[in-house]
Amino acid sequence: MAECSSWQPPRPCEAYRAEWKLCRSARHFLHHYYVHGERPACEQWRRDLASCRDWEERRSDEAQRSLCESERARVQAARKHILVWALRQSPPADWHLPLPQEKDE
Repeated sequence: MAECSSWQPPRPCEAYRAEWKLCRSARHFLHHYYVHGERPACEQWRRDLASCRDWEERRSDEAQRSLCESERARVQAARKHILVWALRQSPPADWHLPLPQEKDE
């Protein structure tokens, strides 16, 4: 791992606290449940906050390792979501024509 004196958490501890607080909010719960059909998992944000505070107070190697692994997993999860739709460079040639169901009427 990195040297304890120079290593800093990827985010300030306040950022982990804000994410944990947001995750536990009623608005986020309803949105996440509506979109994903399940309760949001806020436990990782709480563990990250505890690890960050542990790092600030004791410079614990375990806290440093936990934060690094958590951030690495978060980045990997964000990378696995690819675009579903192919982006167009220009509109279709027949964009101005009536739609098929309008032709029949």
